[in-house]
Amino acid sequence: MSKRTRIINDPSELVPLLQVFGSQRHKKVFDALLNLWMTKEDLEDLLGTDVTKSINILKKSGLIESQWHMPEPGKTPEKEYRTSYSKVQTNFQCSFEDMSDIIMLTFMPYEEVKDAIEELEQLVEQGNDSMSSLTRALNKSPLYIRAVARRSDKLSVMGQRLKVLQGGEAE
Repeated sequence: MSKRTRIINDPSELVPLLQVFGSQRHKKVFDALLNLWMTKEDLEDLLGTDVTKSINILKKSGLIESQWHMPEPGKTPEKEYRTSYSKVQTNFQCSFEDMSDIIMLTFMPYEEVKDAIEELEQLVEQGNDSMSSLTRALNKSPLYIRAVARRSDKLSVMGQRLKVLQGGEAE
């Protein structure tokens, strides 16, 4: 079955995509879900490892969809997952400075970007969620702020606003 094409218009959307495809574990989960609906338990049995973080990052980057799997009578329903896209198309332009920031933010160890992520999370939790006010408060470009937000497990980019995610874990 031919799936949809993911269109990327914002360079900061590369952050979670590069994280997914820069990790063997996340890539294996993505590959396993290309053609089949699978539960978290099915994936863990197949790959022999915990897939919670992979599912979370795939969900956050919009690469997988979920539905409820109805088991045999008397058993609890479980979520099952499959990839949403089989192709990607990029359509953006940015400076090399912005692109280098995106690549650095994506591949830096968490400890090196932790302060920037936590500062942004704290501002958003306090109600400062508009891109224009965050750029003034942090003295950073909107693209940099969106890239940091996409690296965070707690934040989601919603147009010109950032939102704190509820729960944040795969179900």
